[in-house]
Amino acid sequence: MTLEKRIHIDFLLKKGVTIPNPESVDIGPEVDIERISGDGVTLYAGTKIYGSSTLILRGAVIGLEGPVTVKDCYIGPEVRLAGGYFSGAVFLKGSAAGAGAHVREGTILEEAASIAHTVGLKQTLLFPFVTLGSLINFCDCLMSGGTGKQDHSEVGSSYIHFNFTPNQDKATASLLGDVPRGVMLRERPIFLGGQGGLVGPCRLAFGTVIAAGCIYRKDELRPGRLLIGAAPRGGSVPFSSGTYPNIKRIFNNNLAYVANLTALMQWYRHARALLVSGEFPQALLDGLIETLARGIDERVARLRALSRKMPAAIDIYRAGAGENASAQLIAQKQALFDRWPDIEEMMGRARDRGGDARLRDGFLTKLAEEIDRSGRDYLTVIKALKPEAAASGTRWLEGVAAAVTEDAADLIPEMGSMK
Repeated sequence: MTLEKRIHIDFLLKKGVTIPNPESVDIGPEVDIERISGDGVTLYAGTKIYGSSTLILRGAVIGLEGPVTVKDCYIGPEVRLAGGYFSGAVFLKGSAAGAGAHVREGTILEEAASIAHTVGLKQTLLFPFVTLGSLINFCDCLMSGGTGKQDHSEVGSSYIHFNFTPNQDKATASLLGDVPRGVMLRERPIFLGGQGGLVGPCRLAFGTVIAAGCIYRKDELRPGRLLIGAAPRGGSVPFSSGTYPNIKRIFNNNLAYVANLTALMQWYRHARALLVSGEFPQALLDGLIETLARGIDERVARLRALSRKMPAAIDIYRAGAGENASAQLIAQKQALFDRWPDIEEMMGRARDRGGDARLRDGFLTKLAEEIDRSGRDYLTVIKALKPEAAASGTRWLEGVAAAVTEDAADLIPEMGSMK
């Protein structure tokens, strides 16, 4: 162990960090060890901590079941990372990851969200209490729903969110539930049965259940539905990549996703900002906002790449369809290409819009009153909000999201209005 590493380890031990095998722990020279709490934090053998942004708060337990690498992560109180690789992610109070996890940039696990062993996440947002089983790949998703530890949205083991297409793009983010209602912790949970898959980009309503073993490819915006995916027929048919026959659905589902992330940004900046405390310090809120901002950037970048493919997509489609080519479909693709700069500019502006000031300020007043009564624990405060207060907050956030989709409809009417 180098002298610098020894100094870091000794400093952490003096702060009260439990390190059963100090020789096996690696702390990068760029790490600000002042951002690692000494209150109940445990770093087990094989733990490696890197990145100047890394934050580790009270009661975090890292590496109990296997080696862990943490790089530029924000780890809140009582988080448990059992084993694996974690980079550019945020873990809020009481969230957990099992052994063999591979959690990458843009991922946020909110309070008490958890993943079991051998789960891969990237650009994934799990709202409070959402639970993922084991052996899962669930990148590019936002999942909400449920009211508590006994009533939560869940993904069964051996599940895949298919987020890469034969056209070699990733404009495939899926919105499971939504932000305006999901943040209020009052909606029916979503359940995705094990050994199945969801083909993005997809939208599912609260209360949706997908039967185990199904590969589901459609949207379901009616709440409380059981979905049973049929097996595709066998055969061999002509296929030409790059035609994008469903470009309207792809664009609108991506737009809905960005609109919801924009609403979540306002929730973080205004609602969660009122709950800053020793358990939820400003540094953790800053990390949450920065990570979400990068998530919005990622979605916009994926849409930008898609828009650039449209001229070639038109040519491929025309060559294959001949006289049967749909003028409407061609117009949709051309409009996406031509107007993308304006759409991207609109999305950039949207993340800074606070929504209807009257609705926002009215809700925030009610939230502040509940904080005075209940304290600053996020889950306690949100669950204690009166129904009318929660409804007013939902209306505020729905307005934030709707502004994005309505502005897009004005810019690119060929895609139709969102429903």
